[in-house]
Amino acid sequence: MDHRRDISASDGTPLSYRLSGPEDGEPVLLGHGLGAGAAQFAADAAWFAARGYRVLTPDLRGHGDSGMPPAITAAAFAPARLRADLYDMLDHAGMADVHWVGNSLGGILGLGATGEQPRRLKSLATFGTALALDLGVAGWPFLALDRFPGRRIAAWLTARSTTRNRAAQALVAAMLERYDARAVAHIVDHIRHYDLQSQAAAWAGPGLVLVGGRDRAVNGKLLGQLAPLRALPNWCIADLPEGGHCANLDATDAWRAALTAFWSASG
Repeated sequence: MDHRRDISASDGTPLSYRLSGPEDGEPVLLGHGLGAGAAQFAADAAWFAARGYRVLTPDLRGHGDSGMPPAITAAAFAPARLRADLYDMLDHAGMADVHWVGNSLGGILGLGATGEQPRRLKSLATFGTALALDLGVAGWPFLALDRFPGRRIAAWLTARSTTRNRAAQALVAAMLERYDARAVAHIVDHIRHYDLQSQAAAWAGPGLVLVGGRDRAVNGKLLGQLAPLRALPNWCIADLPEGGHCANLDATDAWRAALTAFWSASG
């Protein structure tokens, strides 16, 4: 059974996360991507919990059941601020030395955590996450989408381009209808230019990159960035040919199997 926990960040932002599995289980954090939420991993959290893992699934500020800060500024949505929220959730749950799994934005935050607070991580796995990006897009179009074509239509169009799984499309659309566009706009402005390649190479713990074969947009950047990691003994690269950007939703069995095998090998 999963339990919702609510806390307040140091800046007063109301935060929510879900906790599943036995209290003495090996700790796992499943971090969602931009515009999504803890609901992305509800089925996975239950599956891992049934196998003895203690699983935390957060809603980032402005996503899912988490609220917005009292002062809505760019600084309130910086990656370091988002990571601080996740650290607070982990501390509140009494979880340390976690297997951090991050999709897209969740992977970006995990890579940042390896340099900022590496002792919190037992391992890091990313999927749908490029190691570096330099995009011309800005955050303001996310505000405009709420006016045209409207949140519901934009959510469904995005969901259909994210996964071929119809049930997963409904889930993705439902999550995308819930985020606060102001939060997403600020986050996009922070992460449209970043380079975490040296951070990844410096990580001394176990690392795994899951490459979804159908995640063509991210793979256009990611595949050319993996050579340095392939040469490092602590990093593994695993291909999920049927996986899209949210590979847990459309290559579910392979995604789960790759993670459990990686965690077992991590000791």
